[in-house]
Amino acid sequence: MKKLPKAFLDKLNAVTAKRPKTVIQQIMKHGFVTTEELKALGYEHAPRAARDVRELGIPLETFHVKDSNGRSIAAYRFGDPSQVQDRLSKKAGRTVLSKALKKALLEKYGSKCFIYLQPMEERLLQVDHRVPYEIGGEQNADDIDCYMLLSPSANRAKSWTCEHCPNWNTKDVEFCMRCFWAHPENYDHIAGNEQRQIILTFSGDEIEDYNRLIALVGTGKAEQTIKDIIEKYWE
Repeated sequence: MKKLPKAFLDKLNAVTAKRPKTVIQQIMKHGFVTTEELKALGYEHAPRAARDVRELGIPLETFHVKDSNGRSIAAYRFGDPSQVQDRLSKKAGRTVLSKALKKALLEKYGSKCFIYLQPMEERLLQVDHRVPYEIGGEQNADDIDCYMLLSPSANRAKSWTCEHCPNWNTKDVEFCMRCFWAHPENYDHIAGNEQRQIILTFSGDEIEDYNRLIALVGTGKAEQTIKDIIEKYWE
């Protein structure tokens, strides 16, 4: 890794929060850090850890490497030190704003995940930008419809998909606005692919219906899936 300017090093060393500090220390030691390495350090949601660093005004670049199984995964390294920004005060303001946003979103949409449409306890839901912060920045902090409530698993899935989308580098906000992961209620593509997605969650008495579907799949043709059955009976 190239020698970093003193002002940039001072900025890095001033970070005390555990999660972003871990990311920074790993990059300073090895030149970059992968999502696999961050998971091994206990950060299951690696993109969130990288976002913590970016929200402190420290530029990070995302690139891809092969993991231990030969699969392509994201990795992070420092960006241009001249692009560093002072966002510490803004970050503190965003923490308070998140609480207000979450309350407003809950009042408007109820306590459910926007992606999976699954009712959840309020404390489990997470506020996220519809258009990733890394692409659209802080578009309009006063408009709650720029945000969405996500379950932890939906948030992880969205982060992974967005980081592997070609638009992560292109940064076309309008492209993101038409994506399933930003507006599952009205979209024309999923991370750039011409796809449609049906997500069903079975709970309570509906579990019996789910078991019937499983039974139907088991007694049908080998290539028959739950999706096939749903589409057949949906018509």
